[in-house]
Amino acid sequence: MPSRGAPVYITTAGHYFHLPVVNLSLNEPGRHDRHSLTDELPAADAAAWRLSVGYGSKHGFDELWSAFLAAVDPAAVRALLIGPWWMRDYVPVRETLDRIVADAGRFPALEALYIADVTSEDCEISWLEMSDVTPVLKAFPQLTELVVRGGNGLVLNPVRHDRLTDLRFESGGLPDDVVRAVAASELPALERLELWFGVDEYGGDATIDDIAPILAGTRLPSLRHLGLENSEFQDEIAAAVAHAPVVPQLESLSLAMGVLSDDGAAALLDGQPLTHLKALDLHHHYLTDAMQERVRQALPGVEVDLSEAEEDDEDEWRYVAVAE
Repeated sequence: MPSRGAPVYITTAGHYFHLPVVNLSLNEPGRHDRHSLTDELPAADAAAWRLSVGYGSKHGFDELWSAFLAAVDPAAVRALLIGPWWMRDYVPVRETLDRIVADAGRFPALEALYIADVTSEDCEISWLEMSDVTPVLKAFPQLTELVVRGGNGLVLNPVRHDRLTDLRFESGGLPDDVVRAVAASELPALERLELWFGVDEYGGDATIDDIAPILAGTRLPSLRHLGLENSEFQDEIAAAVAHAPVVPQLESLSLAMGVLSDDGAAALLDGQPLTHLKALDLHHHYLTDAMQERVRQALPGVEVDLSEAEEDDEDEWRYVAVAE
């Protein structure tokens, strides 16, 4: 159990990986709304465990991690979420990931990992200090789902992973070398891939050429959902997707959250058929009412999300959904 002077508190908030999320943090100044780990906990495999270091806490992630390992059987843990890992100033997530990777052998059942499950209340997405996440994929060959939030300092090297089915990078600025690494990785089981490109101001420097191998589909034989999202070059993406070899194998497609205009939507509709899709997500877009109706009419059997239509004013710049 946790040592005296560093009590761990829990609260339940939401669901992840089809499991209720149990939030764990060391005692924080001014926080009295949580239950102590001395209370009865759910079984290790019945919850997704979120570890969070509170701002101003006297105890860092290492102490929280040790308390977690003492209170919950790591051998049965199926899902982990890493919340804020810093005590005061933002610091790179590298040491936190090093600690987790060092104990990877104690988590034979871990299937899902969310790195930087952090909301804007704690840190804006583009202020998160990231690091190389490649060791995580190498240390946990049994992972089926990996979510990474944040792009500042983010590194990924091409990797082979035989079990990963879901991969998502959420960013206000996704580095181009990370996009190329995803495209160059061998992920034969991957069914869902989502990339939030973000903006150049926050390091989102990927181009349409960087995603060409993804659109080719040759390295992703199991892919069923593709999300190329939150981009300043959304029209280029739509035009490329219109003729991409990967599209016929998809069940759903998302070009949401970016600056998609009538030009991109027209290119998409003028390309290969999309009627085989179950869902097409275009939310947060700059389509005129006439183009929105054209999309609906062209895809009568597809669940199309055209919510969050933005006003396309020539005097205003278009913006992606998530930047800072």
